[in-house]
Amino acid sequence: MVEQKRIRAVFLALTIAAFAPACQAQNTTDWLANTYGTLAGHVGNTARAMWVAPEGVIYTASMWDEYEGGVAIYQNGRAAGSIGTHGEFQGSAITGNAASIFAALQYSSAYGSGAVGRYNRTTRTRDLLIQVSALSNQPRVDVVTGLATAGSLLYASDFFGNRVRVFTTDGVWKRDINVASPGALALDGAGNVWVAQKKTGTIVEFSPTGALLNTIQMPVDSQPSALYSDASTGQLMVGDEGPDMNIKRYKLSGTPTLAGTFGIQGGYLDTTTGIKGQVGAKRFTRVTGIGKDTAGNLYVLNNPWGGSWDLGRDGGTDIHAYGAAGNLQWTLQSLNFEGVAAPDPATDGALFYGGTSIHAGTAGGTFVANTVDPFAYPSDPRVNFNDRARDEHFGQLASMGGNRILVVSSQNPDTFYFFHFNAANGYIAIPDATLPGTAFNTTAPVRNGFCIDSKGGVWAGLDRTGYIYHYPLTRFDASGKPAWGAGIPVRIPASIQPLTRIIYLADSDTMILGQGIVGSTDWTSIGTRIEVYHGWGAGNTTAPNPVINLANAGAKSIAAAGNHLFVGYWFGGSGPARPNIDAFNLTTGNLDATLINTSSSTVDASSALDSMYGVRAYLRSTGEYVVTKNNVKGSSITVYRWTP
Repeated sequence: MVEQKRIRAVFLALTIAAFAPACQAQNTTDWLANTYGTLAGHVGNTARAMWVAPEGVIYTASMWDEYEGGVAIYQNGRAAGSIGTHGEFQGSAITGNAASIFAALQYSSAYGSGAVGRYNRTTRTRDLLIQVSALSNQPRVDVVTGLATAGSLLYASDFFGNRVRVFTTDGVWKRDINVASPGALALDGAGNVWVAQKKTGTIVEFSPTGALLNTIQMPVDSQPSALYSDASTGQLMVGDEGPDMNIKRYKLSGTPTLAGTFGIQGGYLDTTTGIKGQVGAKRFTRVTGIGKDTAGNLYVLNNPWGGSWDLGRDGGTDIHAYGAAGNLQWTLQSLNFEGVAAPDPATDGALFYGGTSIHAGTAGGTFVANTVDPFAYPSDPRVNFNDRARDEHFGQLASMGGNRILVVSSQNPDTFYFFHFNAANGYIAIPDATLPGTAFNTTAPVRNGFCIDSKGGVWAGLDRTGYIYHYPLTRFDASGKPAWGAGIPVRIPASIQPLTRIIYLADSDTMILGQGIVGSTDWTSIGTRIEVYHGWGAGNTTAPNPVINLANAGAKSIAAAGNHLFVGYWFGGSGPARPNIDAFNLTTGNLDATLINTSSSTVDASSALDSMYGVRAYLRSTGEYVVTKNNVKGSSITVYRWTP
């Protein structure tokens, strides 16, 4: 009888298992690219200007952060709240005094561009609007490029007006100082105003009444991007956005002369103290803010390279805090507003390559490198504002032997950019080709799916052709630059039209095709039908097995590795967001698991996906899947780790 009960129990357990839903708790949840993983504590996106209060409270300005006020507040290495709404500020300039914060405002239909808002530091509300520039019709251009206060006066750089305007802190205009293309501002103890002219590499000094006193001509190619008058040393600190990538210190008594520098010359591009592209304690990227507190601590804001025409999606936020002796105390870092990084097969998933950055580690991870070199490659689409795409912060990666190919795209792209790496350039991604473009002999946009496979082959559904084109990788030259053969067309199966996603797993000769929304003109979204073709390269281009029918609408991004397909969602029709990732078996078509947030107290993973390629996946040699997801809310990357 006992044995019979055991048999029945085993049978019952097997029966329950057969009908049980996919497991939802076998994964772990982590994050990368932000110092803190929660929404309340996360570092805000893309700070482009900074002011430091005497007591060490940091205020940064950003043009776009959908889940943080545009002015973020930090103290002692922690978030301390924010001011305003996410789209309220331009991000180009900020300053303050004991009572108020003054920040350049983003274009508004109510007051145009070129305005400055005054905000009460206690209530964090705006109590005054000051119209600085007459150029009020520039929605995506920095019009106010510098702000500074002294006593009861506010100084503002009107870039297109070629003047520095002087107001009282209550907004009453006092006078103008004529100066060409003014940028960052600083006021010294004598009330003199220092004005950076980035284009000419000069800094000019004016008396309180506007008389020209001195001109600092910086070294060739220097671009003064941030100023701070240090009363404790009697020096002017100048952030150099040019190739030196450091902070220069000029003594202010008498004729200004260079007294020294802070930071490694060449910054993150230096090859004597690190790998080219590697960031570090004094390996600065683009210095856009400098400040000190009364304790002598120095704060440096970097805005890592990589941006777009809307100025809200630059390389991210990177604040360094140094003690009075110049030693690094802490950093605050965040991802660009929207992007994802792909696990690197060459390191078995230890490194993660994004559109402009490389990350590693766990629990926020380490910001390893900025992969943009704007001086060697000024036409790099990641810094070329005239490029057709909105931004390029979504990375896809293929690693073959000692060669890597990085493919970068925007949020909902029909254009893809190709880069390679080599030993001489370290972590710098070298621009190679564009699809569409001459390297692929096509001008047709990619509207029916894209993939780069593990062997470097490119698969693209070219708009209005009715075909999937395969461009096989043919070689790497001596510098590591890839080349591809002519496109080989295969007709898109009728059963999957309109086609919207392509994934090809070269190791198993498996093609995965995602159908769009039938009858819709939205080519960026995924419907509910996904077809899996085993043996595609061997000739099976018409008989999918299995066919995966998604139970949930709103799929937005898919990725595959090993024997699993990972699906991320936007909104299911008019329903709520679906932040989790579904894992489907490529052999059976079954939903094997749903990857959920298992660490909600330390990791926010609540973002839905509003990007076509916002999920990446890799199967490690240990059998563990690593799945990354763009986290818009937290300006970070969610990382799921799952072993079936």
